[in-house]
Amino acid sequence: MPLEIVTVPCLSDNYAYLVKAPDGVILVDAPEAGPILAELESRGWELDTLLITHHHHDHVGGVAELREKYGCAVMGPRAEEAKLPPLTQALEEGDDPWVAGTEVRVISVPGHTMGHVAFYMPEGEAAFTADSLMALGCGRVFEGTPEMMWESLSKLAELPPETMIYSGHEYTQANARFAETIEPGNEALKSRIDEIAKARSEGRPTVPCALSEELATNPFLRPDSPEIRERLEMPDDAEARVFAEIRARKDRF
Repeated sequence: MPLEIVTVPCLSDNYAYLVKAPDGVILVDAPEAGPILAELESRGWELDTLLITHHHHDHVGGVAELREKYGCAVMGPRAEEAKLPPLTQALEEGDDPWVAGTEVRVISVPGHTMGHVAFYMPEGEAAFTADSLMALGCGRVFEGTPEMMWESLSKLAELPPETMIYSGHEYTQANARFAETIEPGNEALKSRIDEIAKARSEGRPTVPCALSEELATNPFLRPDSPEIRERLEMPDDAEARVFAEIRARKDRF
């Protein structure tokens, strides 16, 4: 059966994701318990497994309450195990467990935090990227280096283009304003900005979004763009250096 994925708004701008898999229900990240509990109860679902992408509180704040209610397994990055709620299973790239009857590929994406992971579910053509690759953006580089983040994004960019990207926050409209300053001649970006404005005016989430759309419009995935290189006056620089400059400009934006 195909995966059913439900977006759950949490806190002021976070998202958690419930995944109805063949043999149970998976949750990716738990910013807070209340909205997630309400969604589970409204659907009559029981939570089997909770997957954690990284240690920041706005992604793990609801873990204890959800574990207490459902007795669910909790899996997260081995590299951040000491900073996370107690794990049933610590994961690293290459582990690729089967969870609730579906394959979950673990992708190491350091940069935002040193141990950040993304989860790719081939059956659902879905990648849960939290604060690594985001809609029209990427997470701030808090613990790693820009080069590390570029390598992580490059890895995610190699997923099938039809993959849907489920990121951790509703930052898309702000990201769009910045993206327009970096590549104003991008016609696909202009169209997407209009679509984002309409979605937000109607109270709809702007995630998930297709990886193909990110590749065409997200400046953090486009350091090879001639227009971006010209605007940044970096015609011959390595992609990682161009990315680092884009990230630095976003930090000041």
